[in-house]
Amino acid sequence: MSSPQSANISLEEAVREAEAAYVTANPESKAFHARACAAMPGGNTRTSLYYEPFPLTIVRGEGAYIWDADGHKYVDFLGEYTCGLLGHSNPVVLAAVAEKLKGGLSMGAPGVDDAAFAAAICDRFPTLDLVRFCNSGTEANMLALNTAREVTGRETVMVFEGAYHGSGLAFPPGGMNFTQPFDFIVCPYNDIDAARSLIADNRDRLAAVLIEGMQGAGGCNPGDPDFLTALQEETQSAGALFIMDEVMTSRLSPSGLQGKYGLSPDLTSLGKYLGGGMSFGAFGGRADIMERFDPGHESSFMHAGTFNNNVLTMAAGLATVTQVLTDDALNDLNARGDALRDKLNAIARDAGAPVEVTGVGSLMTVHFPGGDPGLWDLLQFDLFAAGYYIPHRGMIVLSLPLTDDDIGGLAAAFGEFVETRRAVMTV
Repeated sequence: MSSPQSANISLEEAVREAEAAYVTANPESKAFHARACAAMPGGNTRTSLYYEPFPLTIVRGEGAYIWDADGHKYVDFLGEYTCGLLGHSNPVVLAAVAEKLKGGLSMGAPGVDDAAFAAAICDRFPTLDLVRFCNSGTEANMLALNTAREVTGRETVMVFEGAYHGSGLAFPPGGMNFTQPFDFIVCPYNDIDAARSLIADNRDRLAAVLIEGMQGAGGCNPGDPDFLTALQEETQSAGALFIMDEVMTSRLSPSGLQGKYGLSPDLTSLGKYLGGGMSFGAFGGRADIMERFDPGHESSFMHAGTFNNNVLTMAAGLATVTQVLTDDALNDLNARGDALRDKLNAIARDAGAPVEVTGVGSLMTVHFPGGDPGLWDLLQFDLFAAGYYIPHRGMIVLSLPLTDDDIGGLAAAFGEFVETRRAVMTV
């Protein structure tokens, strides 16, 4: 993973050394990236997949494993940023998709799986009386916000610092230069007093409060249950809609974090793994709100989208929810995630390394003192070299096909990292 003398060098030198080894080991990925740059800015069409000096090009996945263009095999702990809950090429989902491919792709009409999939989603999340499908979590959140603005006749939306609700709906510390033009107010996360004050100050113009029960892209930062409960009460008391973004967090219990914490949002946004690996988004909630999407309603909302009910997503999603994703399987995976997070924190503590791993269940993120990006560089390079695939931001995502040996191997590689790199974490 690293050379013995690396503990005696600076962080900058350690990163440079690890990066050089990475470049040497991955000539095909480097070449793929160079070709990609000719047609796409930065050689990519999805910012989160880029990291210096170039990202690995992945050519195949099976179960919990992936292979890159240079033939290296990795245990996948990125999990397609929570979308890959079932792992790669789940046979039940593959069979459902293969069967649909025989009959055509785009029919321009209701499909045979649409209603069954919608009913399965509503059964899984009891706060959803009715649901609409779309193509991504971003779309789901945009549609939920527009719904809240129309239903309440108000314009202001409260969000939280550190939140990510999709492209153009990100609120990192310091602000964002590519945000949708809603009237946003940004509140500190997990701060009940600040939230109450902002809701009171904006009571007559507040349309919705949009929140993740655990900030996913924001560092797997768990929401305090008391904070979430108080926020729901204050929002609904003000006549605004309480919207839970469960695009990532719905996997953290059979009925999402809202079920785990006993919350009752007016609207919920969903996405990721529920589409079985296909492009997917959904939003739903109270019948009196969602019935406005009925074209027969006297004041119905227009909601179009060519691929909202594409036959492959409908088939893959229905197979996922009704045949693969049992409550026992999901509960077991989240228990394994809690155990792994505890183990990683114990490893860091025993090594005297200033590292903390936060999260809930099968989602977690490694944090370093001061948030120095060089340490995330080093963690990623070292884990790549050891055969474990993670994103640059230190997120760790579990999937159903991971074995105990896979998870134990990651813990061992993390242990070697904190022991070998401990000195550069404090320099």
